[in-house]
Amino acid sequence: MPDDETQTQTLNRGGAARTPAGPPPPQLSGAAEAPAPWLLRLIAVGLVLAALNLRPAITSLGALLEEVREGLHMSGSVAGVLTSVPPLCFAVFGVMAPRLARRFGAGAVVCAGMAAIAAGLLIRPYIGSTAGFLAASALALMGIAVSNILMPVIVKRWFPDRVGTMTGLYSMALALGTALAAAVTVPLTGAMGGNWQSGLAVWAGLAALAVLPWIVLVQDRTPAPGQPAPARSAAASGPSASVSGRAAGASASGPAEAPALRITRSRTAWGLACFFGLQATAAYITMGWMPQIFRDAGVSAGTAGVLLAVTMAMGVPLAFVIPRVAARLKQQGPIVVVLGLCGLIGYGGLYLAPAAGAWAWALLLGVANCAFPLALTMIGMRTRTGAGVVRLSAFAQSTGYLLSIPGPLLVGVLYQHSGGWGLPIALMAGLMIPQMVAGVLAGRDRTIEDEC
Repeated sequence: MPDDETQTQTLNRGGAARTPAGPPPPQLSGAAEAPAPWLLRLIAVGLVLAALNLRPAITSLGALLEEVREGLHMSGSVAGVLTSVPPLCFAVFGVMAPRLARRFGAGAVVCAGMAAIAAGLLIRPYIGSTAGFLAASALALMGIAVSNILMPVIVKRWFPDRVGTMTGLYSMALALGTALAAAVTVPLTGAMGGNWQSGLAVWAGLAALAVLPWIVLVQDRTPAPGQPAPARSAAASGPSASVSGRAAGASASGPAEAPALRITRSRTAWGLACFFGLQATAAYITMGWMPQIFRDAGVSAGTAGVLLAVTMAMGVPLAFVIPRVAARLKQQGPIVVVLGLCGLIGYGGLYLAPAAGAWAWALLLGVANCAFPLALTMIGMRTRTGAGVVRLSAFAQSTGYLLSIPGPLLVGVLYQHSGGWGLPIALMAGLMIPQMVAGVLAGRDRTIEDEC
């Protein structure tokens, strides 16, 4: 496929076109080096189901935030803390993902992550206290955090010649899950007697479904590209382990092993981390607070949820298109600027006429939020090796989420103490400027291996 060949060469830019770094994924039966077609299809289904579950824990809460605040007697500042929990968990637990993947295998970690999401979503509405609600939310968000980090790694490993296509596919599924939770949580709650606990808990079922495809990969311990495999006896572990051992040996002697990457020395890595953090700040402020902005402007709760769904739904088609377009450009700065300008116009409209132009502002902010799939795509494009993808994904996402923690909290504090949305919206708009600057820096045609 021409598109896939172009994508492979783009990811390896900075030298001659080369074979994707890292060992070929083993067939679980050990019968052949190449993965069976059914296994690749199962992994693709698993990626889609996992991606569907990476945001409903957040957007379902945003749609019912007022009901949750009243039910748990939260102040605006405490609600701001609640909306800051996702990036905090993503920063803290995301750092653990590469180490867990090396020890247990990426498939096993994602499987456990989906189980944690299901358990956290099922438990949190019924605990009955703010502290318990936060703890159960953290459990679900821990599962989301490790899965967030490992999605690009799994794509790079199992689909090295279709990185753009598969990144677009799971980004589209992520946007669909985000929009679906925002759109139907309020109607579902109404259909279940107006009980907000049931309206939140229902999303645990989708997470439980996502566990199933990953069970097949729980025993697959082959490391991600560029990662050393643990020493094991082929006789003790069977034919599947023999295949893994051969692949690990190839990895150890191949170019992907370059262990001396000091990623903190890379300006590109820092630019990408800042870009990721600022777009995450905008996304979590939007998911956590936008329905409340519309409701305070006189929009009904159901319509406010649909408006958030429209914002998130813009990512469904664009999350598939933007990675493919970005992969064809040497520099992604122009895309960064276009998305940032859409955000500035959307926030300006939200400040001046939140109810009158609600649908237009929702659409524009939805376009601006597509900086997320662009950031994921740049993670693959700013590296030449499998080891680079693992390290850059963990560094950019964990550091970025850490940088994004104060944003939603600050919005809640400003809202409570100013008594309106003027200052919070001004903050949101102001953050678009450094986001564009960091994105242009991260979008330059270079790789972290050249800078470390």
